[in-house]
Amino acid sequence: MSEADFMMQAVAKTREGIAAGNSPFGACVVKNGSVVVCAHNEVWNTTDPTCHAEVNAIRKAARLLDTIDLSGCVMYTTCEPCPMCLSAIHWAKIDRVVYGATIADAAGAGFNELKFDAKRLAKEGGSKLAVEQLDSPEVRRQCAELFQEFKRAAKAGVY
Repeated sequence: MSEADFMMQAVAKTREGIAAGNSPFGACVVKNGSVVVCAHNEVWNTTDPTCHAEVNAIRKAARLLDTIDLSGCVMYTTCEPCPMCLSAIHWAKIDRVVYGATIADAAGAGFNELKFDAKRLAKEGGSKLAVEQLDSPEVRRQCAELFQEFKRAAKAGVY
């Protein structure tokens, strides 16, 4: 599978989350070219502000792999990680995080994101974590469009 395929699995998981009344974020953890787990944001359904997609994916992957050391894993996330999620990814020792939409896209859609570049945060924090935006304009566009899908679902009364 390609990186775009992994990201599209995160997009599909995000859509599941939107349908379940959650905000439009999804993430997949991949190891040795296979998806370990995908998760979506569950902040609203759990009333837990830490239940971001990336954190949920880390929790599930750690349980499935029976380790807190996720070295050798890559995370694909539909949006650039916020500082909390980036820290969790770092602490889980994930090698690389690849994102679709940017924090600016999320903020533009009305989300209260901290406007801090994830790549810069990792570098300034001394993390070995590689932070990269997906090299596919089409898939990045689809990730950014998840915010509009979320808004349409809200208007349709999903929330």
